[in-house]
Amino acid sequence: MDRRLPEALYTAAQVRDLDRAVIDGLGVPGLTLMERAGNAAYRALRRNWPDARRLAVVCGTGNNGGDGFVVAHRAAQDGLAVRLLQLGDAGKIKGDARTVAERYWAVGSSEPFSPDGLADADVIVDAVFGTGLDRPVEGAYAEAIDAINAAPAPVMAVDIPSGLQGDTGRRMGVAVQAALTPTFIGLKTGLFTGDGPALTGAVVFDDLGAPAAAYEQIRPAATRVDAGMLGSVLPPRPRTAHKGRYGHVLVVGGDHGMGGALRMAAEAAGRCGAGLVSVATRERHCGPMLAARPEVMAHAVTAAADLDVPMARASVVVIGPGLGQDDWGRGLWERCLTFDGPLVVDADALNLLAAVPRRRERWVITPHPGEAGRLLELGTGDVQADRLAAAERLQTTYGGVAVLKGAGTVIRGETAAVCTDGNPGMASGGMGDVLSGVLGGLLAQGVPVEQAARAGVVLHAAAADAAAGRGERGLLATDLMPHLRRLANP
Repeated sequence: MDRRLPEALYTAAQVRDLDRAVIDGLGVPGLTLMERAGNAAYRALRRNWPDARRLAVVCGTGNNGGDGFVVAHRAAQDGLAVRLLQLGDAGKIKGDARTVAERYWAVGSSEPFSPDGLADADVIVDAVFGTGLDRPVEGAYAEAIDAINAAPAPVMAVDIPSGLQGDTGRRMGVAVQAALTPTFIGLKTGLFTGDGPALTGAVVFDDLGAPAAAYEQIRPAATRVDAGMLGSVLPPRPRTAHKGRYGHVLVVGGDHGMGGALRMAAEAAGRCGAGLVSVATRERHCGPMLAARPEVMAHAVTAAADLDVPMARASVVVIGPGLGQDDWGRGLWERCLTFDGPLVVDADALNLLAAVPRRRERWVITPHPGEAGRLLELGTGDVQADRLAAAERLQTTYGGVAVLKGAGTVIRGETAAVCTDGNPGMASGGMGDVLSGVLGGLLAQGVPVEQAARAGVVLHAAAADAAAGRGERGLLATDLMPHLRRLANP
């Protein structure tokens, strides 16, 4: 993800409010903003495809279509071959969009959309729907989007890929698969979570000259977080540092056959800088744990009472990796709930929490969409349909900080954040165990809970990006370990 993008994320309604603040408050005509948007999109196209000579520009009848007409006009002025394909009745184009359409019609022509019009294009420009889409795409529009996606040429989506819901990142039936999305005035939340990251390609931003005063009037819906934040959270250590200063993480779990989950969480906590790391697990896992990671202290637990001694020494407890949900796991879970320090709750501990909900302020819960659905008594699809809303409801219901994992992980505490690092190679076993250990390691070092949740998600995702340099397919959770150590020392 481009580190130069702004941090603030807005809903579509908020971006319209920003537009209005510029138009009404600063006297910038709406036509001028449309011209700036179209020109910015055209510049982005030329930067990315400087050798393109033939464009197919697909325009709807609203303001997004108006942006497309500006792109087509600029391209025609530069001598490019432009084929403007109109979706919807051109007679319905109104206002500023009508003005720029007529300017284009003075130098070029348009034609009703046909898949044949895409055949010879070097680049396709998607200017069909903007951020106001609120219902599934159907009929001729759906057929057109399918044709755009089937065409061999790369696609630039103007402001947002058509068919993507601007607030939630939900694919509204069908949506354009873009290679590049120049977006304007404010970054839309839907570009960065849900289906958004899979559809936008590279995102570039232009504020269209909106002044800082316009942004001061509107509180963002969320904050975009990436590896650029780590330096402020993890400063260099003083020369007088000692292990007692950086906390003691206790990882609880590892039922029969699941000791690996525990080991990965424990090592991740240590690699991120925890002063001490212990595990509480089945006796059979203690020997292999010590052989693999002699730095970790291992405690065999057969009953919940066996946790009392290691918990008394811990500053943070991570509960859930490989825990299971039988009597052993349930007993350890209930005992961990008596711990008065911060908790990280993952995996089977989340399923046990869903069975008997309770609320706590000093914890981080880390569900994937399926676990979130159980916690909220929703289907996974309902969670994915509005990830920001689901994360907010998780936090409201359970307290603390909710980390809703997935593409565009949402971190919800007092405010919302969306992580824009990470990659599809993370879809492999053990990644969540590593994340739980990372979170525990940061909390042990005294990072406040919400800040630790944000930084931990980012650190985990950035390590996965670094590890994916040799390929996303086949990426293993343990491949992150050396990169966690490097990135924890920004």
